[in-house]
Amino acid sequence: MKVAIVHYWLLSMRGGEKVIEALCELYPQADIFTHVYNPDGMSDVIKAHRVQTTFIQKLPAAKKLYKKYLPLMPMALEELDLREYDLVISSEAGPAKGVITRPDSLHVCYCHSPMRYIWDHYHIYRENAGLLTRLFMSAMSPALRVWDVTTSARVDQFVANSNFVAKRIKKFYRRDSLVIHPPVATARFALGTKPGDYFLCAGQLVRYKRFDLAIEAFTRNGKRLIVAGTGEEATSLKKLAGPNVEFLGRVDDEKLSELMQGCRALVFPGEEEFGIIPVEVMACGRPIIAYAAGGVLETVVEGKTGVFFREQAPDALNAAIQTFEKIESQFRPDDIRLQANIFDTSVFKQRFAQLIEDLSRPS
Repeated sequence: MKVAIVHYWLLSMRGGEKVIEALCELYPQADIFTHVYNPDGMSDVIKAHRVQTTFIQKLPAAKKLYKKYLPLMPMALEELDLREYDLVISSEAGPAKGVITRPDSLHVCYCHSPMRYIWDHYHIYRENAGLLTRLFMSAMSPALRVWDVTTSARVDQFVANSNFVAKRIKKFYRRDSLVIHPPVATARFALGTKPGDYFLCAGQLVRYKRFDLAIEAFTRNGKRLIVAGTGEEATSLKKLAGPNVEFLGRVDDEKLSELMQGCRALVFPGEEEFGIIPVEVMACGRPIIAYAAGGVLETVVEGKTGVFFREQAPDALNAAIQTFEKIESQFRPDDIRLQANIFDTSVFKQRFAQLIEDLSRPS
């Protein structure tokens, strides 16, 4: 079976790229198609595959300005020639599913989310953009939405990475989907049984992840918070922080694992479609303090593996921290890790392979 994997861009190993890595292990014969490719940021598993880019790769400063070329990506996808492929797996969060396939091929879309910057997060992105970008978004987004909905009909089967995303797919595309949670390499994390004196925030420092909320809450309560990660919000976040908040910047996987194993809890203040970092922290046996929205409602068990707060406000987060401290001794690392193992990479591979087998079986 000739297999093509289509991903929006391959620049660094984040959650979407971990899915691509698992798909590459499932289908070692697969070819990869993407708009922009940076092999230096990819794992050896992905680099072992043939990677073909669209014309976006050749545009000026494409590896940095790729998002500026979003209006050209529908055209770029439709120019990809996938006639020789029997199975096409598109990985959607940026434009990927809009490829044209043979009538007799199978097109499965693994959807991390419909493009949030033209749908439900449109106004968040727009209000935080510069004047020219706002004007550009107003002009181009209506046409992109029409294209995005139209191309959903090119997909034979949608797979959502969470029930939260399945609802988005139903709302915007009017399509049903099967939920298969993304792969998390839980086995590579050691169990942390002796927490330190700090709480942890980790991830890309971008606005929708709401690190500002955590920093403001901890600046008020005076407890120690370690922030690991880089991003466009780093400078403004540092201005909000008191002396008890420590910024480490980018850390390697080994250091991040140590931080996860040693934290009292992970603080997760944003709304995400799934949220891999909370599962990784649970694989270390450490609990989660999270905003009760998005994918964490499917991964974190309140009172057993973490604590929720239900309003994105510093006072609500601090109240949840107080609740956590009252029951902190009740959290059992072994039980927390068992919950994380539900989302192991092996589970993803087994479920996805079974889906393709079922869809490929003659009716």
